Amino acid sequence: MDIDQDFARAFPELSVPHAALKPPQPAIARLNDELAADLGLGPEHLRSTDGIRFLTGQGPLEESDSFGPVAQAYSGHQFGQFSPLLGDGRALLLGSVPAAGRAPATAQHPSALCPARLDIHLKGSGPTPFSRGGDGRGPLGPMLREYVIGEALHHLGIPTSRALAVLRTGETVMRERPQPGGLLVRTAASHLRVGTMQLAAQSQDDGLLRRLSEWAIDAHHPSAPDRAEERGTSLHLELLRSVAIAQADLIAQWMSVGFIHGVMNTDNMTLSGQSIDFGPCAFLDDYRAGAVFSSIDHQGRYAYGNQPAIGQWNLARLGECLLPLIDEDPNAAVEAATGVLGEYADRFQQQRTRLFAAKLGLRLPGEADGDLLEPVAEFVDQTLRQMEEQGEDFTVFFRRFHRTDSQRREELQQFADRSGLDVDGSLADQVNPVVIARNGHLQRALNAAETGDQLQLEDLLRALASPFESLPGLEHLSTPGAEDGAGFRTFCGT
Repeated sequence: MDIDQDFARAFPELSVPHAALKPPQPAIARLNDELAADLGLGPEHLRSTDGIRFLTGQGPLEESDSFGPVAQAYSGHQFGQFSPLLGDGRALLLGSVPAAGRAPATAQHPSALCPARLDIHLKGSGPTPFSRGGDGRGPLGPMLREYVIGEALHHLGIPTSRALAVLRTGETVMRERPQPGGLLVRTAASHLRVGTMQLAAQSQDDGLLRRLSEWAIDAHHPSAPDRAEERGTSLHLELLRSVAIAQADLIAQWMSVGFIHGVMNTDNMTLSGQSIDFGPCAFLDDYRAGAVFSSIDHQGRYAYGNQPAIGQWNLARLGECLLPLIDEDPNAAVEAATGVLGEYADRFQQQRTRLFAAKLGLRLPGEADGDLLEPVAEFVDQTLRQMEEQGEDFTVFFRRFHRTDSQRREELQQFADRSGLDVDGSLADQVNPVVIARNGHLQRALNAAETGDQLQLEDLLRALASPFESLPGLEHLSTPGAEDGAGFRTFCGT
């Protein structure tokens, strides 16, 4: 297997070699055959004894490779409070593999999300030097939850890390109750985070931040140098701008499907623009701008409606790290970085407006400017306010809008006529999912899977793989479960 610890070699300051715990009785609970094939990793081999040894981080990766798994170091703002050193407390990076079978970069899938290599990363592999008193293990349910959420976002066309496998470890871990142990094996474009840059910015090595920035540009934003030359701006300002654009687009996509990440700390925001680190995440049921499901978000910092502003706040922390590289004049650096944060807000609003317009069936011209986007945004906001007042289910409302809501459809047509726009119900069907990973259905499937019964999980994953269709026999997954509602709580499994 062509697996390489290229990041650890390049940045020994930001990683610590560390062995994964050997699970007492490892067994595959879930293997992503499609992803394994895309990576050139034979699914049958991964199910073998040698394959399970690889998936659990046991033994050398290659005979000639002195590097084994490493725990990555990073800082981060957690719920607004800065921790100068966090790091992988229950995770290990095995290395990166060629991204075989990946589509080439396009306007819809930029180079940030079509890297030449993909990280393979363990979660729940035992304590590390960064564990801060934790046991480093993972319960099976939350590991399967991350598998399902990654697949749900992937099939909705949203940039995301994906799980290659989930394994039972054969041990019991204590959380709210005793739970079977689980180990997640996931892939991502990289595990470079805003928090990684925050740690580098604290270093006594003046060159570390510069080297890390250049690595991020090469890996995820290779067009940044050309843009810097065209604009006559700093390369590192273009890195900030590239990350801002990627995150604006990502968060707009989250909002369009009612996804709530739940823990948008700076150590959970990637530089690539992928969704990552799914703990107490959830999808909306009834539309509520202030919806929070996470059991640890007591103040609602990461509520559904707060996500765009938190994204900008996190980018401000990245901008602070890059200021010395953006311009030698501190005032000029602050002014330039502040301008990019404004661009983030504009980009997010544009993308959100376009996505929600499509959800309503409004066909916007490709070059629509602010004079058109602003009234469309106001119409979208008005619709969302009405949805909240009437307790509308977010997913069901948009999917059925053109079929059942004649009054609102008439309002939409009148707005479209005034604005010179076309209303296209088939467009709405293309972007509004029938099925999401609803809280109640997902939790029931996870509860059953913990006991060894994966039938409900199989059904849910099959439905999520075709989210815009209603599959025969799975129609119940398109409606809210009995457990859904404001009282439902999610947990991160740490």
